[in-house]
Amino acid sequence: MKKFITWTILLVFVVIGSVFSFYYFAVYEEGVMAGRVLSVTQRGMIFKTYEGKLSVESFGSLKGVSPLAETRDFSIESDQTEVIKALEEVAASGEHVNLRFIRRYKTFPWRGETKYFVTGVEKSKL
Repeated sequence: MKKFITWTILLVFVVIGSVFSFYYFAVYEEGVMAGRVLSVTQRGMIFKTYEGKLSVESFGSLKGVSPLAETRDFSIESDQTEVIKALEEVAASGEHVNLRFIRRYKTFPWRGETKYFVTGVEKSKL
């Protein structure tokens, strides 16, 4: 009976560890978002995370329709200091940029508030 309980507990820990690892490291989507960075802030009481907001203009398919302003929230991992500095620069200048991002399955409080994490900044040639 002790052997059965030991193996059951071990199996439960392996399953929980596997699920946590999958949600923590797996990338669901990779892509590019284009727009103007509105803000880059550091938030949090216990876990300090970097968060940002991107203004995306989506144009209607009909002529004479004004563009709709839409914003998207994103996070930046705190070890990405070059990306944080680049985002702060373009937020101050108001330049149009392309943000390379990855999307993860879950959020964790020490990682960021959103599932979208910016991994690179490219200045757009508009």
